[in-house]
Amino acid sequence: MTAPIALTVGEPAGIGPEIAVQAWEALRGELAFFWIGDPRHLPQGANWQEISAPRAAHDIMSSALPVLRHDFAGDRVPGQPDASNAQGVIDAIARAVRLVRSGDAAALCTAPIHKKALKDGADFAYPGHTEYLAALAGAQRAVMMLASDQLRVVPTTIHIPLAEVPAALTPELLEDTIRITHAALQKDFGVKAPRIAVAGLNPHAGEGDAMGHEDSQRIAPVLETLRREGLDLRGPLPADTMFHAAARARYDAAVAMYHDQALIPIKTLDFDRGVNVTLGLPFIRTSPDHGTAFDIAGTGTANPTSLIEALRLAARMAKTRAD
Repeated sequence: MTAPIALTVGEPAGIGPEIAVQAWEALRGELAFFWIGDPRHLPQGANWQEISAPRAAHDIMSSALPVLRHDFAGDRVPGQPDASNAQGVIDAIARAVRLVRSGDAAALCTAPIHKKALKDGADFAYPGHTEYLAALAGAQRAVMMLASDQLRVVPTTIHIPLAEVPAALTPELLEDTIRITHAALQKDFGVKAPRIAVAGLNPHAGEGDAMGHEDSQRIAPVLETLRREGLDLRGPLPADTMFHAAARARYDAAVAMYHDQALIPIKTLDFDRGVNVTLGLPFIRTSPDHGTAFDIAGTGTANPTSLIEALRLAARMAKTRAD
């Protein structure tokens, strides 16, 4: 029997606890997962049952949300993060990583955190979830992929101003991103011979250097080097013609040069079902592609679709690795 998936609480004041219960209701007959958090933070009347070990989730899943108890210092007030809970959020993530690395959990799915709350309450030293997970895993670099049934896309640079992208977009960074993406497509998605489309940085991929030299001088040489090793790479391609249906049919993943170049297409195509996947870690990690949504926390209006898809994808990736 495969190990269940670990789902962390994330920021208790956000929608994480609510959508965890909704995800259990949707998936109770499909796959097994357990929630790591403080039961006091679950919505009133939620159907949950405490477990003493992850594998007990298989026996509980059909009748109640399995909860691996992790007590926090404060209560939950929807929409109002409590600084006293910050260390609990951080520790729950670290505990989940230990369980995945030991084999007690098959994969990690994380509910959204609120970075400012963690910094204010526990002097959190990382820009976000991904960097913290990479540090826990001892990974040199982790890469973000946004995935849905319609598109998989990887931004090479992420949370930096657009003006800083050209300088940050080094050949080494691009090569590393493509290699990590290629390996993940094989290992986690079961694509034996990955086809990767690579976007140009400038409009029309530079149009023969008429609109910038980065595409011909910085991107194209990296692709040529990797092609000589046998990687199936297309590009640099004009980003404005990469994401229509016929173009998407010709590749298994797209590598973009900056945040919005990657995220606008997938959020336009499949806003609710997009899943954030972290590549380059020694374990599987997925998360919903949204934030804590403090403005609707506690109102009963949160949409659990992205979390449901994140748990499903984690289960499929775990099966691919096991096969």
